[in-house]
Amino acid sequence: MAPDGEARPLPRPVASPAVERLAQRLRGASDGEREALTAEFWSSVQTAGAPLVEALDDDPDHRAVTFLWRGHRATRRVLLLANRLVDRDRLADSLFSRLEGTDVWYLCYRLRADHRGSYQIVADISPAGPPLAGDALQQRLQALSAHAARDPLNPLALNGRWRASESSVFELPKAPPQPWRAPRPHSARGTVEKHRLLSYALDGERDVWVYLPPGGETGPLDVLTLCDGDMWFGRLALQRTLDALIADGAVPPVVVLSPDAVDNATRWREMGARDLYVDFLADELLPWAARRWPLTSDPARTVVAGQSLGGLAALYAGFTRPERFGNALAQSPSLWWRPGMPRGVPKGGDPDSMPWLAQRFADEDRRDIRVHLDVGLHEGAMVDYSRTLHGVLHERGYPVTRTEFNGGHDYACWRGGLADGLVSFLGR
Repeated sequence: MAPDGEARPLPRPVASPAVERLAQRLRGASDGEREALTAEFWSSVQTAGAPLVEALDDDPDHRAVTFLWRGHRATRRVLLLANRLVDRDRLADSLFSRLEGTDVWYLCYRLRADHRGSYQIVADISPAGPPLAGDALQQRLQALSAHAARDPLNPLALNGRWRASESSVFELPKAPPQPWRAPRPHSARGTVEKHRLLSYALDGERDVWVYLPPGGETGPLDVLTLCDGDMWFGRLALQRTLDALIADGAVPPVVVLSPDAVDNATRWREMGARDLYVDFLADELLPWAARRWPLTSDPARTVVAGQSLGGLAALYAGFTRPERFGNALAQSPSLWWRPGMPRGVPKGGDPDSMPWLAQRFADEDRRDIRVHLDVGLHEGAMVDYSRTLHGVLHERGYPVTRTEFNGGHDYACWRGGLADGLVSFLGR
């Protein structure tokens, strides 16, 4: 495994302690005993939930994590699709094994004890045919992956986007806490409204989700402009987190303005380091909201935030319009992006090269903004790009912080990091 603080390589399957214990008990058992022992195993899994997480005597910093599937006679193979733990070009490496003579299918990884991530599972129950290998198997698994869904043995779920199916979430014992994620039944609740805004910059209308804090509309109120409102409010109920943050006094009452991304094609066309999108946020969205609610005009109390392409958009908004956005919270920002890049271009590249936006920060006058970068250790070259940008900002004298979490390109991680970033910027 890579040392702490370094990007993670893809894990390799290991023996599952839980399945090995079951296999030991099954050796020499009669058919009736095997059936009873297997039923007992599944009963314990139903109580504990999946995946099974077990401590390792030889390594307190890691855990054995066993993903499980209860198959039947038609089950031919089972595939795990775990966020950034799976090589999409080698899906056969993420196939479950079957414990012979049982309905237990399993795949176990040795993961660092602070890992958090989302995943889906899919079983192949197509009619039996000739054995598949190589390219034929990869093509079969690619087709199968379109039907992946949440783990029925895991109660922790994460909503999908744009009609995508739900995912499941696993959190190892040392994963960073997310204390504001769960709803607070007895806390005061803000309100969420959805408005339709005509944008000249974007040449069309946009739905905007607006969160208004509890306790009335006395101002001036702090402001968060957040990309991807259709996900944060339409699917993830971010208002629960905001209510909890305000109830705990972790942040003051804050208004959130969160435009929809519309769809993947529109998101690619508008986000990233796009001047027209920044014009929309700074010159249309903020003034529109200020005419309706008592918002601060102080850039030091105004945050712009986003994830992936939205994270790059947040950085660019702070860079080009610091008089409006004094704080930029960029989670897993797509720093591989550059002007003119066509959609579908591979997102890898040379991790030692200077990202386009980092070069802009290096070459141009220092802006009066604060920056927080958030990136997962399983995000490949994006980790190096984030470190490069952090180094540039630090050298130029920007107030900049960086968090590297043990996870992937994942809302399961971002929802905690978003709350932490708000506290760091707005907490008093």
